[in-house]
Amino acid sequence: MNLQPSELILNDDGSIYHLNLLPEDIAPTVILVGDPNRVRRVSKYFDSIELKKEKREFVSHTGVLNGKRLTVISSGIGPDNIDIVLNELDALANIDFKSRTVKSDLTSLDIVRIGTSGSLQKDIPVDSFVLSEWAIGFDSLLHYYVSEHIQLKHVQQAFVRHANWYMAKSEPYVVTCSKSLAQRLQSDEVHNGFTGTNVGFYGPQGRVLRLPVQDPNFNDTLASFEYKGRRITNLEMETSAIYGMSKLLGHNAVSMNCVIANRPNGLFSKDPKAAVDALIQYTLEKLTQ
Repeated sequence: MNLQPSELILNDDGSIYHLNLLPEDIAPTVILVGDPNRVRRVSKYFDSIELKKEKREFVSHTGVLNGKRLTVISSGIGPDNIDIVLNELDALANIDFKSRTVKSDLTSLDIVRIGTSGSLQKDIPVDSFVLSEWAIGFDSLLHYYVSEHIQLKHVQQAFVRHANWYMAKSEPYVVTCSKSLAQRLQSDEVHNGFTGTNVGFYGPQGRVLRLPVQDPNFNDTLASFEYKGRRITNLEMETSAIYGMSKLLGHNAVSMNCVIANRPNGLFSKDPKAAVDALIQYTLEKLTQ
C-alpha cells in the first residue's frame, strides 16, 4: 500500500518532515536527548562528525566514535515530541521514500535516551545514574495505538488500586526496556529503575507554584508503590513513550537518567552540567567499547 502525501510527509529535498533527515543520515544507534544544546555536548566526544542538521527543536548530528557510527538527536520535551521522533526515525529506517511503501526487510534501531530526572526515593541521590528497566506512563500516547499486547497489565492494575487512581486522568501503562541493550549499559555505577513518565514538569510532577494540584500526594503515592520488590524510582517526561513506541515499531530502547533533583530530600544538583556530562561519557563508552 502506498502511503499518501498527507500521511508520510516529506520536504522538498526528500527528507522526513520534522527531523529534516534523509534515510542515509541516521546511524543504527541513535541517542535521544531532550535539550537541543545537549546534542553538541554528546557529539563533541565523537572522533568525527559527518552531518549536522536542524529544524525547529530537532537538532541531529551523525558521526563516528571508536569505529561505531552514532546519531544524536534532540527530541524536545514530552511524549508528544517522542511520537514525532520515533515515528520519523522508523520511517527513515523502514519506509522506502521513493515508492512510499514499507520495506520487506525491517531494520531494528538501538535507541538510547540520555536525559535528566528527579529521584522519588531518598536513597537515590543527586548526580547518580538510573537505567530504567521498567517505565510507567501517565500520558495517553500509547492508548492511541494498538498496544495492549506490550503493556504489563497486572502491574498497571496494581498501581491503579494502590493510587486510588483519578480516572479523569489517562489510565497508566507499564512497558519495559530492551533487555539486550540494557545489558550493555548496566554496571555497579547505575541504579536499575522503574521510571515514571508524565505530561508536564510542574503540576503533573507535583510541583506547586501558584496553581493547586488535583492530588497533592501524587509523588508520595508513586514512591510508596512496590510490585514484587520494584519501586518507582524517578520521574521525568519521555521514557515510557520511548519504550512503548520502540516496542511497537520493533526497535530496542533504553533510558539513561541523570538524577539532578531528589524530590523527597528537596535537593538539587550543585553542578548538573558536570553530572550530565559524566552520564554522556559513561553511555558513549558502554555503547562503543
